[in-house]
Amino acid sequence: MTLFRNALAALALTIAATPAHAQHASPISAQRLSDITRELASDAYAGRAPGGPGEQKTVDFIVSQFKALGLTPAGDSGGWTQTVPLWRFQTQPGGTYTLAAGGTSKALHEQTDLRIETQRPVDRVAIRAAPLVFVGYGVTAPERGWDDFKGVDVRGKMLLVLINDPDFEAAPDEPVAGKFGGRAATFYGRWVYKYEEAVRRGAVGALIIHETAGAAYGWSTVIAGNNETYDVVRKSPAKDKLLLQGWIQRDLTAELFRNAGLDFEAEKVRARRADFQPVELKTATFSADYQNTFIRLESRNVLAALPGAKRPDETILYAAHWDAYGIGPADASGATIRPGAVDDAVGVAGVIETARAFKAGPRPDRTILFAAWTAEERGLLGSEFYAQRAEPALAKMVANYTFDVLQTAGPARDVILVGAGQNELETGLAAVAARHGRTITPDAKPERALFYRADHFSLAKRGVPVMLFMGMGGGADLVIGGRTAGDAWVEAYTARCYHQTCDRWEPTQNYQGAADDVSLAYEAGLALANSTRWPDWNASSEFKPIRAKTSAARR
Repeated sequence: MTLFRNALAALALTIAATPAHAQHASPISAQRLSDITRELASDAYAGRAPGGPGEQKTVDFIVSQFKALGLTPAGDSGGWTQTVPLWRFQTQPGGTYTLAAGGTSKALHEQTDLRIETQRPVDRVAIRAAPLVFVGYGVTAPERGWDDFKGVDVRGKMLLVLINDPDFEAAPDEPVAGKFGGRAATFYGRWVYKYEEAVRRGAVGALIIHETAGAAYGWSTVIAGNNETYDVVRKSPAKDKLLLQGWIQRDLTAELFRNAGLDFEAEKVRARRADFQPVELKTATFSADYQNTFIRLESRNVLAALPGAKRPDETILYAAHWDAYGIGPADASGATIRPGAVDDAVGVAGVIETARAFKAGPRPDRTILFAAWTAEERGLLGSEFYAQRAEPALAKMVANYTFDVLQTAGPARDVILVGAGQNELETGLAAVAARHGRTITPDAKPERALFYRADHFSLAKRGVPVMLFMGMGGGADLVIGGRTAGDAWVEAYTARCYHQTCDRWEPTQNYQGAADDVSLAYEAGLALANSTRWPDWNASSEFKPIRAKTSAARR
């Protein structure tokens, strides 16, 4: 925490000396962004966990801001909120987990060897000697000529799956090179997709093989969260969710392969070929027996609107998530509240400030929606719940702008764009940025799959053109200190305070850069709001065919 504070303090001293001409005029107030972040990240909100002691206060505060601006409620039954029913699951300690292969049996330890979860409302999970099948990357992508399953029946079996997608580690001369975007991640590389595909195939469970490079985070991130997981309440969880899902350590997997007479690295290379066949580890089985507790709770999205003057059924949505990680184990200083200032109180502040900017001008032709989602940190659940129920209206949603982790290191010459190259919203953003003497810089490490890890994705996968503003996408080219200073901010934040107790509001933070980025999103959306344009996905995007299915609604 000390290193993070020192880094921010150094940046603040530098930015204080920024020449006045370097500061961009903005309709968004940096001071109000700071004030709102300070409020939401204070201890009184208890880390803003869904269903936790700080939820009511959080929702009340956001509603009060929308009311004060004179917006129209857009939630359930004419209210300001949408109820999101959730299950909270927790794998209990003391379970038994066993791998058997080649005549040997090995007891495994949760959190050390495995990360296990069950998202079904069942008290006990018991799996007896389930056959193990290695399915490579677990991808079915007919548009790319790819099928890792080849018709093999995996019903009732436990799948071992590689993280990321077949292109991630491919050499330039391998046949797969470029099929999945090179090192830039696709949705097929995400663990969520792999679990969903395993469900469709009838597997009893799936274990993703953890490798830090492919996952974009270490084992410590995998096991964060006190064995706790969330899901929306489903009509048929037994059909929608695996009985067991989780992660397994890479070295443990390599040992398992050796005991089954296989070479793990050689099988990984084979998995990068379109003719890959699933490998049944003939002598290997997996067993598990553990208790699973579950609690049903209700959380809430906060929703508001500024109805359009001419075409109210055509919408533009600005959104951020209000939840953070609540109260957890004490850190070295004894702090237990994980306040989520940068992730994502400042994003909520950005939505509120955008609403303020729209209300200050003439009413736009199209409706502007404003959302503060719940349970993003638990799997994009609030936005997913909304998108499921709003699906018919999404055909006429023009765009979504999402704020998640805005940088607090001061004004920058550029704006970092996560998911660059996906859709035509970039053209509008580039035009606005140019008017302010700024440029667009693509995400420096697209292999981290940040584009698939925020709430905008719940809308993207239903065809809505989206744009994500995320400061973790790379170090901005700061007005003072350049890219080096921007990278230092990203490193200090992600290494020390991301999802931790030190992600709090600090007086040394400079919110002008965040205000400038929010202003770009406001101006780009304003131009669309008073036009008849329908931005589309680029031809190379996996979301273009989805949007095309609803084209008749936009004629």
